[in-house]
Amino acid sequence: MLAMVNTWLQRRIAILTPISLVLGVLFHQVGEQLLFVVSWLFAFMTFVGSLGMNAKETKMVVKYPSFVLASIAFLHILMPVWAYFLSTLFFDDHLLTVGFVLAVAIPTGVTSIIWVSITRGNLPLCLSIILIDTLLAPLIIPAIIHVVAGERIAVDTTSLILNLLWMIVLPTLLGIALNELTKGRVQKTLVPKLAPFSKLSLFAIVGINASAAAPYVKTISWELFGVIALVLFIAITGYAAALVIGHLLWKDPDIATTFMYVAGMRNIATGVVVATTFFPPKVVVPVVFGMLFQQVLASVYSKVAERYRVYQERLG
Repeated sequence: MLAMVNTWLQRRIAILTPISLVLGVLFHQVGEQLLFVVSWLFAFMTFVGSLGMNAKETKMVVKYPSFVLASIAFLHILMPVWAYFLSTLFFDDHLLTVGFVLAVAIPTGVTSIIWVSITRGNLPLCLSIILIDTLLAPLIIPAIIHVVAGERIAVDTTSLILNLLWMIVLPTLLGIALNELTKGRVQKTLVPKLAPFSKLSLFAIVGINASAAAPYVKTISWELFGVIALVLFIAITGYAAALVIGHLLWKDPDIATTFMYVAGMRNIATGVVVATTFFPPKVVVPVVFGMLFQQVLASVYSKVAERYRVYQERLG
């Protein structure tokens, strides 16, 4: 029964995510009262996602060091710089700029595992990047925020780091430890039971945190349309640039496709929680809208990846 529910939720994640966003805006009075549970829900999501990881994944770092370095550079240098440039070009609003940068500076998305599997990429390499990038989050995110926000927005860096350790690092280490202790049995026994609740937690996080952005989202304006359009454009160019760079560096469909998803997807729920907890509500807006397009674009680019694979195989 739970497996069927999980499959149903997985297939409709691209639809249920925006529905959760809309419900969060419409019933923002309820969401505002539930903000305190978001960190717990996210920690639970991270724990469930990490049950499929193990310490052996780190061996891929030795085999593909260039992939690891390129992924970290793309995720946390190239894309934040790109988002900063575009947001300052089109908007004269420092809060929106911080939101756009935060939306792309967060760790790679765990759901990239699904798309890498579908497109026949290198799954162990994907898992290794997710693990490494997740563990580095408490160091990378505060550093980028400090550079972008500067003195204009007061950020409690210590609380931010502790929050990221609680939401990401500790649940990840716990999940890996449990997987190692059970020699992988937990993936067959516990994960199928928890997976649907993990996805429901994601929808709850989107809905609850959307309440913080409600004042800006409920008022339809040209600025709002501009924010949505720029979020979409950044996401499209992120996937495309990642595939091009992957091709130029490795010319291997397996590696290039993996790089496209690892570098193109984000654990946006992290950004939403951070934005809601540590910044004024307007910062949340670009981050929240990032959720609308990520899975849809992942599906579109799976077709692009397949055509790229066919093209490379013809070249032989």
